[in-house]
Amino acid sequence: MMKSAILSAGVASLAIFAATPAIADDHADSSGAISAPAIEYERWTLDNGLQVIAIPDASTGTVTTSMWYEVGSKLDPEGRSGFAHLFEHILSRKTRNMPYNMIYGLTADVGGTRNASNSPDRTNYYETVPAEYLEAMLWTHRERMGFPVIDQEVFDKERDVVKEELRQRVLAPPYGRFSRFVLPESAYDTLPYRRPGIGSIEELDAATLDDARAFYQAYYGPDTATLIVAGNFEMDNLRSLVADYFSDIPRRSDPVDVTLNVRAMERTAPRTVNATAPNVPLPLVGTVWKLPPLTHPDAAPLEVMDAIMARGDNSRMHGALVRTGKAVEAVHFADLQEEGGMLAQFAVTNPQADAEEVRSILEAERRRMMEEPVSAAELAEAKNELIASALRQRETARGRAFELGEALVSTGDPGFADKRLAAIAAVSIEDVQRVARTYYREDRRTDITYTAGEDDPSAYANPVPMPQFRTLPPADGEPLSVAPEGERQPVPGPGERPVVEAAAIVERTLDNGIEVVAAQTGDVPLATMTVLVPGGSISDPRAKAGIAEMAATLADKGAGGMDESEIARRLESLGASFGATAGSQGSFFSLTAPVENMDEAGKVLAAIITSADYPQAAFERERKRAVDGLAIQLKDPGGLARMVARPVLYGDAPFGTIPSGTQESLASLTREDLVAHRARYWHPQRTKVIVSGGVSPERAIALTESLLGGWTVDAPPPADIADPTGQGEPVRTVVINMPDAGQAAVYAGMRAPARTDADYHPLEIANAILGGGSSGRLFEEVRTKRSISYGAGSGLGTDMLLASAQTQNSTADEVVQVFLDEFDRLGDEAIDADLLGKRRLYLSGGYARSLETSSGFNSIVANLLLDGLEPAEAARYADRLAAVSPQAATQAAADYVGSEKATVIVVGNASEFLDDLKAIRPDVEVIDAEAIDLSTPTLTMGGG
Repeated sequence: MMKSAILSAGVASLAIFAATPAIADDHADSSGAISAPAIEYERWTLDNGLQVIAIPDASTGTVTTSMWYEVGSKLDPEGRSGFAHLFEHILSRKTRNMPYNMIYGLTADVGGTRNASNSPDRTNYYETVPAEYLEAMLWTHRERMGFPVIDQEVFDKERDVVKEELRQRVLAPPYGRFSRFVLPESAYDTLPYRRPGIGSIEELDAATLDDARAFYQAYYGPDTATLIVAGNFEMDNLRSLVADYFSDIPRRSDPVDVTLNVRAMERTAPRTVNATAPNVPLPLVGTVWKLPPLTHPDAAPLEVMDAIMARGDNSRMHGALVRTGKAVEAVHFADLQEEGGMLAQFAVTNPQADAEEVRSILEAERRRMMEEPVSAAELAEAKNELIASALRQRETARGRAFELGEALVSTGDPGFADKRLAAIAAVSIEDVQRVARTYYREDRRTDITYTAGEDDPSAYANPVPMPQFRTLPPADGEPLSVAPEGERQPVPGPGERPVVEAAAIVERTLDNGIEVVAAQTGDVPLATMTVLVPGGSISDPRAKAGIAEMAATLADKGAGGMDESEIARRLESLGASFGATAGSQGSFFSLTAPVENMDEAGKVLAAIITSADYPQAAFERERKRAVDGLAIQLKDPGGLARMVARPVLYGDAPFGTIPSGTQESLASLTREDLVAHRARYWHPQRTKVIVSGGVSPERAIALTESLLGGWTVDAPPPADIADPTGQGEPVRTVVINMPDAGQAAVYAGMRAPARTDADYHPLEIANAILGGGSSGRLFEEVRTKRSISYGAGSGLGTDMLLASAQTQNSTADEVVQVFLDEFDRLGDEAIDADLLGKRRLYLSGGYARSLETSSGFNSIVANLLLDGLEPAEAARYADRLAAVSPQAATQAAADYVGSEKATVIVVGNASEFLDDLKAIRPDVEVIDAEAIDLSTPTLTMGGG
């Protein structure tokens, strides 16, 4: 699958792609092969064709119900690209017994979560809720499968929402058109994957309600569906409930075959595509080829070749392009689907590099893969990385459900998930070279460039005529409508809540002052160790913003006598993943690895923490990459709005410093700045270590002692940063004018209490009412009622409440008005006990789900420690919320929330909304995006 952030919704960080290397072989002897436990499940089929898969897990207090339909974007009708995705939005909204968006309350209000997703080969609808609500979730799936209400209201609203999603994911980000439009148009000829799964504004506008009804009748029924239930349940009870709720739903009466007979057309000559789009800051060059289906015997060798080329910092392309400074990011992926796939290799070039030289390096790496056998160490490392990734997926019951679901809809066999791993383990050196020679065919390649310019689809149009796709038979019968309130079936109530013992949190302080927090959060043989040190971005001088972030992210470029290649090789050969970043109040270093390899991987982590040396060449290269990455973020309205919010809301206070730095501040940094930062702030007496996952607390503490117990520093520990959030800033309305913006980003923030303040939890519940998920008022008003955004919400940051949404430029002022109105409503209206209880469950449920994974547990505990709270608070969260009264939540909302308290930031094409915004707030500051200065609260050059 595509693994690059540039291929996703927006680019908010430098991690545009997954990276890769290619000089001398840095893959020394690796450790033994790792394995992932098989997924245990039961499977049966009802007479109506519904397949059922059950994955019991008594260790969790939740259950995940997911319905998988073999209906993906490849089945979009003629002239209706994006329709399967649009219908995914439609199906959950109304049923005979569920009014519009009732599903949100049925999940969020009991402490659960829900969503749906669409891909080329399938659509799924899923919920994770406290286990006692299993029956209620099965009832909702029955309703959606058998009795959906597909009417004009639902159709019109969801189509508008999908168009906003397209603007947000495709038109606003600099590389959105590349990933969603240019790549599939270039990679495929006759396969339906050529059309963008999200569709186009034109074809979405052409769609009708009759199309939606016809699509449902053609494709949706128990005979195209698989129900997967994973979590805490009794098997006999599940079988009984499934029979009760689904056995009477008939098969489709006039079915259209969901299988396709089309096969990819072989290319016989190379092609060249030169695509352009607005707001593209750095050129992209690359090549794509066709691949066989996922079930082809070459699939596993292709995955391994892909990992050798691009997975991790020890990969070939990273060394050849990123480590040499020729490219900002480089990516290679094998995207395998049910009908066929694509092999892609490309790079975003360094602005000073020659694009043709970068292309020649890409070609050289292909030739090397074809002409020279990979080393045994490279092969072993790639296998361990792929299998470790599966381990991380299998850490939760929900993750295992998704892995089986994807396997089933793509191959017809849920067991393919384990067979895939076995096939990967069996790949040989000869297999890798063979697939390289088979698929890197020069006569079948399509070379692509993507640069700044006009949005001109004709420039990258495939010369092969677009195939004709199916036209579905018209719908018959009368559409359903929501039953009158007194005639609706009641939602089943909760069953018995299972008793699940919470993970015991063990704390220990080592002799050198390091505080250790450990908990066994699961049985999957995977563990995460997080090291937290002081000195986040609030320690950066404003003129040198980015020191803490660079010190953290560059710490693995040299340490303990190892260079960056050796560090990457050792970690990746162990199946370990390492990440580092600077938050506002501290820096985080996180290592996740199979339990059997934690000791060896931990030695590398310890060396990074205690002796990072920041080689000059690596520093200069990575600083340049960071500057180039910011150039990308500054072209994305959402990314720029996030950056602007810091100095505007916090002013000159330490929190007003942008963690990633600015292009100017990064240019001023030196290697010595990083060395001095590490020496001052990374101190054992202020270090916290959190270990969780499938490892006992005793072993975790002993491991930490062996790794870091001998770490000492002669200097005194650093003092706390004084007054980090300041005393509050004046209320402002700021517009950043970005004329080429494909969408506008709207932010609104106001002062909030500290995490340790008595008002925090009351305001946290009030904020959940305002903007907590899809049941929050902002989501309801902006998306559900008005359909002018893909989503809207709000959250509590450090001493700040912040609301945000993205919308088309012409409706930015409308979103601002909604935000201000809802702030006043929250501050003026009393919060009743029923609403308080629902939002309390929403918050505590999300918290509990996070605690079930090692990364989630570590993140929660780390943030508690940063906020000056003890780790045991992780287990007290529900009790803290339970102690909040309606009166306390109402008072907190009144004290902290209101339109008159809110600073508003809008980034977008000001010509489309500025006049209307001034009617709402006359005193508007307008600043051109090209002239912005992010180092000062005024955002203007010279600070004036």
